[in-house]
Amino acid sequence: MHLTPEVVAHEYEWVADRGDRIVPLVNEVRADLGDLFGTTVDTVEQSQYHDAVDEVFADGDRAVNVAALVRLLRKLDVEGDYPGFVVDELLGRELAGMIAGTQPFRLLGEATFHYADVHVHQGETAGVDDLDAALAAGFQTRLPGWDWTDSPSPFRVTRP
Repeated sequence: MHLTPEVVAHEYEWVADRGDRIVPLVNEVRADLGDLFGTTVDTVEQSQYHDAVDEVFADGDRAVNVAALVRLLRKLDVEGDYPGFVVDELLGRELAGMIAGTQPFRLLGEATFHYADVHVHQGETAGVDDLDAALAAGFQTRLPGWDWTDSPSPFRVTRP
């Protein structure tokens, strides 16, 4: 695979155009996790998703890596699927974490990927299922709407 600025721009467009599929997945994951954790989580609108995609791809260092993982997952299929189970899980988890941001969001994106992945079964290839789960997990983690992210951490230390 050869990555160029044009390839990154192409993958950016592909991810942005996937909003009709990803935003409902984001909202489904948020509703399920909200129920599990006994909290209400804001839904995500298409415009928020597109703004977050713009933000991820505006960081060139992140964009080239996100584009590479997206392209790998889009093309990945393994005969019989199961032998490729580890590689698509690895790539999907990494993509979700990369999109989610820095710690602790990165870890939450990775963990959420595994939850989302068991609920996504509509991809054209084995890798696309994991790609959709990764995009949903990463962006749902990155976007605001969780109560605990709406205020400063009670654990931060400020200099007197």
